[in-house]
Formats: sequence, structure tokens, C-alpha cells
Amino acid sequence: MSFLVIDGAVKTFGGLRAVDGVSLSLEQGEIVGLLGPNGSGKTTLINLVSGALPASDGRITLDGTRLTGLRPDRIARAGVARTFQLVRVLPSLTLTENVMIPAVFGAHAHWGAAARRVAGEALDRVGLAGRETATAGELTYIDQKRLELARALAAEPSLLLLDEWLAGLNPSELLEGIALIRELAQSGITILMVEHIMEAVRALCPRAVVMNSGRLIADAPTEAALSDPAVIAAYLGEPADA
Repeated sequence: MSFLVIDGAVKTFGGLRAVDGVSLSLEQGEIVGLLGPNGSGKTTLINLVSGALPASDGRITLDGTRLTGLRPDRIARAGVARTFQLVRVLPSLTLTENVMIPAVFGAHAHWGAAARRVAGEALDRVGLAGRETATAGELTYIDQKRLELARALAAEPSLLLLDEWLAGLNPSELLEGIALIRELAQSGITILMVEHIMEAVRALCPRAVVMNSGRLIADAPTEAALSDPAVIAAYLGEPADA
């Protein structure tokens, strides 16, 4: 069985089917790009996997453990961590305090000195070593994004969900971000990343899945997916047979 299995996932909001029967799977250690135009349902699907939203139908499992129906804290304990499109940090707390929280509530439930050690390692991994006592509110936007990734890593996930984490980076920061994500993938973490920066998708993701209007319209090697007429039409807003 595949490591992450999404089977017929549905999320409805009134009459809107934001996720409409999506099925896909990831193998352990795989990094896959989740693509699609704005409003296609990508973030909603990430929310279903992480438990931020309950699924209306379907089944999601991670390494054989059913995630659908679990609270977000139980899903975090099962090994799922994520970042958000809009950075979510605790501005009045120090960087260490921010990152210790997911170390406590993540997959291995560290406390005290152990949680502080895990937090320090996560901060070092994203390039924030030496700034542990600064408050999150003092950080630039880019460094807040680094901090949010450190928070996700401190949960010690086996599945990492990245929701446009590379958005807003300048060219040199983008290269650093790509290198960091590649390092994470090489460490064995399974990564599903929502991304609009095709340079990053091509550099990082051997495979891409593409959504449009809540449905999966492509699941293929990245270059094949990006050249699929249905995918091109979804991004350009033209009929697939035009």
C-alpha cells in the first residue's frame, strides 16, 4: 500500500464541491507538486489531509492509519505537519518558544530540554540559528516563513504539506528555499507541495498532480503534466479542445 492514500476525497460548502472526488497516492519519501489555478481546491485538499477541515466524503490514510475523522492534534501525532499560505506565527513569543510548541504536540511529544533541543535543531535547519531569543514579531516576512517551516519540522513529520511556502521569495532566497526543500526530501520526508512557481516545481518534483474546479485533471511526470492540453487550458482559461 502507498504511504499516503487519498481515496475519493470530497469537501462541500453548501452547493459548492471544493474538492470533488479526488483520489491520489504518494509513496514514502516522494515529493509531489500539487498544482492548479487559484480556486481549484488545492489548499482545501491540504486542509482535509491535515484535519483543518473535515472531509464530506472519502477516505485518507497515512501509512495505514486512517486520518479522516481524526482531530488535527491526532493527525499531527500521526506524523503530518504543514505550512500555511498566510504565515501563522506567535509574534510575542521568542523563536524558540514558537518552535517548542509543535515539538511538544508533534509526532514524538518532546518536553522540557528535549523540546528545546528539537526546536534548536529545526531553527538551525532553516537558517535561523543564533536568533533563538528574538521575538517572532521582529522578523521580516521571509524570516517568518522560515520560522513557520521550522515549526513544521519540529513536529518531526513523516508527511510535510507545504502550501506555497516559496511564494514571495526573491531569486536568491528562492534558490535557498529550493535547496532546503530538496534536503528535506532527501532526508526521507514525504512532501506534497502546493506551488505556483514552475521553476521550483521542475527543480523539485519529478511528479505533479493538477486540480481544476475541485477535480484532479492530471497526475503524471511533471513535464508531461505541464504540457497536458487540459492543464494548459485550465491555466489559460481556454477550452481544452480549442
